[in-house]
Amino acid sequence: MTNKNYVWLWLVFVFPLAVFADESNKLQQIFKDDWDYQIKQSPAGQFNQGDKKTKGGFRDESVAAYQQRLRHAEKVLEDLQQLDVAQLTDLDKINLDIFRFQIRSRMDNIEHQAYLFPMVGDTGFYFGLIRLPETTDIQSEDELRFYLETVQAIPVFLRQWKANMKLGMQQGLVMPKVVLKDFEKPLLTLLSGKKKASPFLGPLDKANPQLPPEKIRNAKKQLKTYIKRNVEPALKDLIAFIKKKYIPAGRENIAATSLPNGASYYQSQINYYTTLPLSADDIHKIGLEEVKRIRAEMDKVIASTGFKGSFAEFLEFLRTDPRFYAKSAEELLKEAAYISKKMDGQLPKFFGHLPRQPYTVEPVPAAIAPRYTTGRYSGAPLNSTRAGAYWVNTYALDKRPLYVLEALTLHEAVPGHHLQSALTKELDNLPDFRRYSYLSAYGEGWALYSEKLGKEAGFYQDPYSDFGRLTYEMWRAIRLVVDTGMHAKGWSRQQAIEFMESNTALSKHNVRTEIDRYIAWPAQALSYKLGELKIWELRRLAEKELARRFDIRDFHDQLLSYGPMPLNLLEQEMKFWINTEKNKAPE
Repeated sequence: MTNKNYVWLWLVFVFPLAVFADESNKLQQIFKDDWDYQIKQSPAGQFNQGDKKTKGGFRDESVAAYQQRLRHAEKVLEDLQQLDVAQLTDLDKINLDIFRFQIRSRMDNIEHQAYLFPMVGDTGFYFGLIRLPETTDIQSEDELRFYLETVQAIPVFLRQWKANMKLGMQQGLVMPKVVLKDFEKPLLTLLSGKKKASPFLGPLDKANPQLPPEKIRNAKKQLKTYIKRNVEPALKDLIAFIKKKYIPAGRENIAATSLPNGASYYQSQINYYTTLPLSADDIHKIGLEEVKRIRAEMDKVIASTGFKGSFAEFLEFLRTDPRFYAKSAEELLKEAAYISKKMDGQLPKFFGHLPRQPYTVEPVPAAIAPRYTTGRYSGAPLNSTRAGAYWVNTYALDKRPLYVLEALTLHEAVPGHHLQSALTKELDNLPDFRRYSYLSAYGEGWALYSEKLGKEAGFYQDPYSDFGRLTYEMWRAIRLVVDTGMHAKGWSRQQAIEFMESNTALSKHNVRTEIDRYIAWPAQALSYKLGELKIWELRRLAEKELARRFDIRDFHDQLLSYGPMPLNLLEQEMKFWINTEKNKAPE
């Protein structure tokens, strides 16, 4: 073969592969550099990623740090612009779209100065601090040192957040006063008392007994002194500031659109949490249509019970009859655990691939329970000594009806958040930024889909429990109406409360807790119903196109194999899979 022939073969076969590989490598390097940058922002992130020499502490929350992060994000977008996208593989293009979405969302939050009003929903910037003693497991001397340094960094962490909130007050970027009530109270649980030691000493009491006893004794002595002289004064100062100055400065108007540049801010939150090109008006309309549809189903269930009375009277019956409420926290937790285990036994019928990581059932931590939602999933790293946890709120038992417990459990544990989260952690074919990210429309949409999936798994045999399921679905549909109503259409808090109370069997306590969560966390609540609607749309399409070849286990495995992604990309990938399955030769 002549040299010319060799050159021709190289140009035809080798050169295109080299170009593809070169562009792909550039993209992967951008992903890696940004991931490394994000990890380096967090001492805990660095330490947990294996850098055991990292000094303990917290992420820098100063305004200067946020501006530096904005400049970094802008540089990342500039680097992405230099890529020849046409030379990327299909998987690269998907990763690029998701990455760009995440970068722009980060920038939106910084540009709208969201860090100046750091209370969201039923938690706040201090949530991780409250959980620090509980989530710390000291097994080595490096972990002991890191924890001591982290506690010593608490005063700086608190001062930075106080400075941010003060600046927010000056610029009119504050939370509504109505949702700030008692926001300082969770911080009180971090203070010691006459009969109560500081919770920050707890991890030392349960440290690995193989560690040198003298080191533990010295560490405890050192920590006690530092907590008394530095940590608790900083906590008390922040508590006083929140109570005496910050809460009184809360704004009267509850709408996110009433903030400076508020309309743009609310739309940016819609874009992020729904991952769909929808306006507040679009979402409000979808919500009203769903409310009407679900209400018709609820009326049928009521009729099946033989109840004689109005819809409002049926709701009052459910809210007040003692038969629907646990008499103790232990009873509520046991019932949740039973439902969880019952669903565990049904999983092989619906999934071909199940995760290795287990989960447990626990009460919501007492420090946050009074203003916390009914339940939530709390994940754990794959290499952690902790399991994933399905949290059940045992505060105010007369406000935690048993008829919604099946729906809640399927949402938060399996096949909802735990199953999805644990499977995502096992995906080793994704870049880190995808494997460790969370997109609410995908995650919460799946969890709400999982509630209705329970009907196929044999749950909701009792009509009251089925009404509870519909109440939860109605709850998520109502979110589309009240969130957009309050933040974009002039609804008052009371108007939103009355709309939710008149259409769901949620307790009045839960209704107020939820409405205040939507006020404090604009647009997040929109993700559930919109995500669920998209997943059901895709399932119906798969059932129609694949007909007898449709396998529910294959559908679910495929849907969960991508990891978190925007809904438009999920639709694109699932349609490709459906067409591929449809065109396979018959077996």
